[in-house]
Amino acid sequence: MRLLVDECLSPALVDTAHSAGHEAYHVAHIGLASAKDWSIASRAVDQGFTLVTNNGADFRDLYLRHSVHPGLLIIVPSVDRETQIRLFKALLAKLAEIGEPINQVIEVDIDAEDVRFELYRWPTE
Repeated sequence: MRLLVDECLSPALVDTAHSAGHEAYHVAHIGLASAKDWSIASRAVDQGFTLVTNNGADFRDLYLRHSVHPGLLIIVPSVDRETQIRLFKALLAKLAEIGEPINQVIEVDIDAEDVRFELYRWPTE
């Protein structure tokens, strides 16, 4: 799977993705540092990247413009680097179960020590 990690998340997620056998890039490393969200969303969709972000509200709105997209992964809480990695590993394990998240959003959240997922089609049909 091809993953693009938004700048609101740690670049360490790229290494985590590589360790799990995925192609991954952080926006800061491919010339998109400080880019507008619409530019990041467009690049992700056009180049077949599943976007990983903490900014669900803005990217859900932007993905409404695309009838087909390679998926949106949202780490819901604003958390420290170690917790981001933990939640991202859980997301990668979920993706291994369900496969490519075409036209889907997967949100991951943490409640105390429990990791929770919400999976839904986007845009809705």
